[in-house]
Amino acid sequence: MNGAKKLDHNKLKVGVSNKEGQLGFIFSRGGLREGSGRKSIGVTKKVSLTLTEEIWNKIEDHCTDNKLSRSEVIRNILESYYSE
Repeated sequence: MNGAKKLDHNKLKVGVSNKEGQLGFIFSRGGLREGSGRKSIGVTKKVSLTLTEEIWNKIEDHCTDNKLSRSEVIRNILESYYSE
């Protein structure tokens, strides 16, 4: 099997969450539970942002150096600016 693990079909189910009808995998331990997962930090709005190559590179370097996502870095910049 090329080192692949065999899936025990008795431990895997596909279920529908009672929120928004999303499909998800349910394992014999854990799975879809109300309130599980990452907690929301606010309203999500997608934006398109045009920056110079130099600024994008600085943001990417900061992401890599600090193991943060682009969203986290930009959110931190905005929160820092508006917290004063």
